[in-house]
Amino acid sequence: MSDTKYDVLAIGNAIVDIIAKCDGAFLAEQDIAKGGMTLIDMARAEQLYSDMGPAVETSGGSAGNTAAGIASFGGKVAYIGKVADDHLGKVFTHDIKAIGVDYDTLPLESGETTARSMILVTPDGERSMNTYLGACGKLSSKDIDADKVAQSKITYFEGYLWDPADAKDAIREAARVAHENDRLVAMTLSDAFCVDRYRDEFLELMRSDTVDICFANDGELKSLYQTSDLQTAIACIRDDCNLSAITMGAEGSMIVTREKTGQIDAQPIDELVDTTGAGDLYAAGFLFGMTNGKELGECAILGGIAASEVIQHIGPRPQTSLKELAQQSGL
Repeated sequence: MSDTKYDVLAIGNAIVDIIAKCDGAFLAEQDIAKGGMTLIDMARAEQLYSDMGPAVETSGGSAGNTAAGIASFGGKVAYIGKVADDHLGKVFTHDIKAIGVDYDTLPLESGETTARSMILVTPDGERSMNTYLGACGKLSSKDIDADKVAQSKITYFEGYLWDPADAKDAIREAARVAHENDRLVAMTLSDAFCVDRYRDEFLELMRSDTVDICFANDGELKSLYQTSDLQTAIACIRDDCNLSAITMGAEGSMIVTREKTGQIDAQPIDELVDTTGAGDLYAAGFLFGMTNGKELGECAILGGIAASEVIQHIGPRPQTSLKELAQQSGL
């Protein structure tokens, strides 16, 4: 992996997260599926925003969070995602550049507004997302910078991109350029509801070697193979993908290759506050480690360090330098 400018190029839905605490009764009252991501229209977004409690607003989106985590580790990272030329779009652009991510996707000049996700966090730390895609759903092949792909060790994208139709073509184009330049392609399954929508297509991406590395949590993996048994799902993904990293909450994570499976303990935490961004930040640590010469077990530890940091506060991006946390752990 020589002659590269970036460790990782992340491609995703550029979204402003609006995060508030709530109880189970509010989810039931609003008919919100706990723990998943539901796509909503602008009218529903405005209604839900008016009904939810006090909120923290921050630039987010799954792959954007991963890019932010890699930057916090000190990695070289670029991002592709579509915002509108409006106030929230300018907020997103400023935020992601300010944390050290290379971002220059041209904004949408008319039509849809910048995407936002209303994220409701229950007392158990679980997050339920209600997402208006807006401008980010307009990502297309024209937004893929082939030079950035060619100059990135790994191109990483989120499964949520399978919701807007044009983004599928954009991802396939990015993967083609990556492989032509002997680079790797990674994806995250995003959530179990997303897997339910695109199971066959996700499996085809892995089985065709379009995707080299898959990130998932245990629920997403079981959904992918329609089984309640994690070991059965692990045996299946071993056959389908060269490398997988499976997160299991407090039980840590598993690394699955064609040859073997290894389990890594979770990092200790003081208090679980909000699981928003946990998988995104795990991927950040793992990808940073992988592109900086770490062994797979060390990559998983770095992922655990990042995930444990983000779940101890509200919001999907690190509030403590991940580079310093990694150094304190000897990595």
